[in-house]
Amino acid sequence: MDRRKFLTATAAFATAPLALSAPAIARTGSSTIVELAAGTPDLSTLVTAVQAAGLVDTLSGPGNFTVFAPTNAAFAALPAGTLDALLADIPALTDILTYHVSADYYPAEALLGQRGRVPTVQGDFLSIDARGAGVHINGSTAVTTADVFASNGVVHIIDGVLLPH
Repeated sequence: MDRRKFLTATAAFATAPLALSAPAIARTGSSTIVELAAGTPDLSTLVTAVQAAGLVDTLSGPGNFTVFAPTNAAFAALPAGTLDALLADIPALTDILTYHVSADYYPAEALLGQRGRVPTVQGDFLSIDARGAGVHINGSTAVTTADVFASNGVVHIIDGVLLPH
């Protein structure tokens, strides 16, 4: 997906009603989101998918991104053959990957105690419920590691692959 198209798509959904409010970005990491993921062994499947979808440059560029990053185990839990089929179907892979990305900055402090929707680059919303123990996305997927800061946003590591509605 070309960067202009990616950013144009995000602009339309970043201001959607009923979304959680994103605070101003506080860039505290020295690596980009892609560099951070590439340096995290448990995110190697995600990195492979991002490379296959052609999203490396976009997720390495300037932004206020929030990425909900599935672990290798999350990808392994998909039904047999699903990951291989996605890697062979770039539009479907891009759709799923961009569903894990918001063009807004949502550190854990912006989510905790909240219930609402976070707009995704894919065009849909993630349902976030962080009123109890932990942060849950779309009713079941949980954030296992929050606030891995990058120079262009924040990564929250999650225990499942999010599928668009």
